[in-house]
Amino acid sequence: MDAATESATGAAGPLHTDWSTEGIVRRRDRYYAATQRAFVPYKTPLIFQRGQGQYLWDEKGNKYVDLLGMNVCVSVGHAHPKVTAAVKAQVDDLQHCTTMFYHPTPAHFAEELAAKMPAGADWVVHFTNSGAEAIDLALVMAQAFTGHIDMLALRNAYHGATMGAQSLTGISGFRHNVPLLGGIHHVANPDPYRGAFGADVDAYLAEIDRTIQHSTSGRLAGLLVEPVQGYGGIIELPPGYLKAATEKVRARGGVLIADEVQSGFGRTGDSFWAFEAHDVIPEIVVMAKGIGNGFPLGAVVAQRHVAEVLADKFYFNTYGANPVACAAGRAVLQVLDEEGLQANAKTVGAALGQALQRLHQKYEIIGEVRGRGLMQAIELVRDRRTREPATAETATIFELTRDLGIVVSKSGPNRNILRMVPPLCLSLDDIPQVETALDACFSRAAAAA
Repeated sequence: MDAATESATGAAGPLHTDWSTEGIVRRRDRYYAATQRAFVPYKTPLIFQRGQGQYLWDEKGNKYVDLLGMNVCVSVGHAHPKVTAAVKAQVDDLQHCTTMFYHPTPAHFAEELAAKMPAGADWVVHFTNSGAEAIDLALVMAQAFTGHIDMLALRNAYHGATMGAQSLTGISGFRHNVPLLGGIHHVANPDPYRGAFGADVDAYLAEIDRTIQHSTSGRLAGLLVEPVQGYGGIIELPPGYLKAATEKVRARGGVLIADEVQSGFGRTGDSFWAFEAHDVIPEIVVMAKGIGNGFPLGAVVAQRHVAEVLADKFYFNTYGANPVACAAGRAVLQVLDEEGLQANAKTVGAALGQALQRLHQKYEIIGEVRGRGLMQAIELVRDRRTREPATAETATIFELTRDLGIVVSKSGPNRNILRMVPPLCLSLDDIPQVETALDACFSRAAAAA
């Protein structure tokens, strides 16, 4: 066994892992299907071997500040000892228990999640394996409860890649060239920077009325929204929009579904759920990613009177409510509270936003900086007046970020947004390094242009 190869079960064990760069790339290229090979951000593969807190190390020992959190999945930090301990303890007892049988861990976690929801409603939980799967269930639940089919979603939204979730997604790059679900209607997303009606909230609300009048039966199943559009580029719903839109939808018999897959669990800093900033209480909330700190886990949390509509139908997720994943989820909630990570997201996110604003003042290519808490983004444009997306320039700068020791996301429908959604344990001490690294990236790209 060469130096780049490790045994997964000890020196004499039968399972070995080849950690050579060539071996990793070769096996992935040879044995991954095209659908799983396609989502590769860098020209040269970036291979990670370990993580701790907000930091990652590649297979060659290079250290990075993680500003992506493995696509917003790592919420309380890589290899958090409390999460690790909870998972190990559960694995030692029982690795899986189907929901056909009873186990206390998922039930405890459901109770603890329900306690995080707004008071005054009776909340119940259905655990799934992923956010996209949870979106599909939320869609079925809304249509079954209301008896209506037509569902409103926002342009520029990302909700997942399953048939139902991609039907609700408003970005063409994630919609396959196959027949998708009917009854889905995308309305203009209220984006003050790049939206169809600029900062005019009333115009976006009027668009809802026109869509209902011209594209639906007049009766709605609901409205699905991300309170902060994640992959779309950290686009926060403006004040007043969500409450007014919800009133319009409920008047037509529909419910509100909040997609908190990226924005939930204290990430925005001001509240545990991003929808809480808008004076609304959804009937259904979808969550995943940071819920399990990277373990495969999602959930639909709904008001009981809505969820009960599916009581007479069989709906089953093979690994839903897996006790190991739910043990991780319980530990995540505990760590979020004990370490004050929501408050940390607010404080450190503000400092990160200020650093990005300083770069905005320095580099003309930065069209806008936006974000809340530890959801931050830089949108790059070729001209601040025309706002032409700087797609190629973003790709160049993005490639430089890894050389400067930071991991970010290249996002948005035009791939011209650098998105930063780090583990919530990112510290104030990390901000100078992040700012220096980004500064160097923009400077090098400008010099080479």
